[in-house]
Amino acid sequence: MTLFQAFVLGILQGITEFVPVSSSGHLVLVRWLLGWAEPDLTFDILVHVGTLFAVVGYFRHDLVDLTRAWLESLRLRRWHTPQARVAWLLLLSAVPGGLLGFLFSDFFEMLFGAPRAVSLLLLVTGTLLLLGEWLSKREAVMEDIRTMDALIMGLGQALAIAPGISRSGSTMAAGFLRGLRRAEAARFAFLMLIPITVGAAGLQILRLITAPGAVETAVGVPQLLIGLVTSAISGVLAVRFLLAHLARRGLRPFAYYCFGAGLFCFILTFIR
Repeated sequence: MTLFQAFVLGILQGITEFVPVSSSGHLVLVRWLLGWAEPDLTFDILVHVGTLFAVVGYFRHDLVDLTRAWLESLRLRRWHTPQARVAWLLLLSAVPGGLLGFLFSDFFEMLFGAPRAVSLLLLVTGTLLLLGEWLSKREAVMEDIRTMDALIMGLGQALAIAPGISRSGSTMAAGFLRGLRRAEAARFAFLMLIPITVGAAGLQILRLITAPGAVETAVGVPQLLIGLVTSAISGVLAVRFLLAHLARRGLRPFAYYCFGAGLFCFILTFIR
């Protein structure tokens, strides 16, 4: 991997992790279009850690309040405040993704080598975004979220294990369908990234250090650092952009983009 490739992939991961167009789908299709080799596990872990840094940094004040409320709920053994309930529901939202990833990991890994399937899944993302816009009521705030809301948004996150399904898009669309306001659905969807990424990155790190030749990596330290930094910086900018966008407009532009990109790449798979 060259420094330029690390720079491009880091920025691509940071932007598309939060803008609802599927980060994994774009990474698969861009590498396929440009003929780049798939980055090794170490690089993949670090760019995801970069987006984790982005959401933790942006929502640091919310996270402090949620963590305090969660710790207090442990002491009291009850959900004593809306913040405590939200904190527990964020953890609960990671359960569907963890189960689906564990049960069907081989199937999802196969999709990462199937650009045609990824192209079709981008069309699915576009459809989910439009359905979320058309059917939503957008009346509730994040503190109104209940157990069923978190599980349904968690199911949306679980489906996004498949490359081409946007994690932020599917979770926000699910939040819209459950009656959340646009910005509130986005806040919860972005915070949902934290427990699922910590769990997934932890498993990947364990897999990395226990694999044969664990200390070896095909990517140099400069490339790893570039991927980490660019994904973190571009991730913060993407969060800020999307929240500002949702204050004025909805997800339709991203749905139309997914339709266009998915159809273009799908046709191209028959030409190349």
